[in-house]
Amino acid sequence: MSIKQQVLSAIQRLPDDVNFRDVNEEIALLAAVEEAEDDIRENRLVSNTEMKSRIEEWLIR
Repeated sequence: MSIKQQVLSAIQRLPDDVNFRDVNEEIALLAAVEEAEDDIRENRLVSNTEMKSRIEEWLIR
């Protein structure tokens, strides 16, 4: 399904009284999911252990 088709499908699922902000948030969610799927395909992942370590470093600073 093309991006345009995905967006149109998402908009059609929204209620009739939707506002522009809600539409924008729905499209942003679709974009985030697409980016995450790209990261998975490209093996750009961080393990839970590594992430916990990074968070601990952030909290110390």
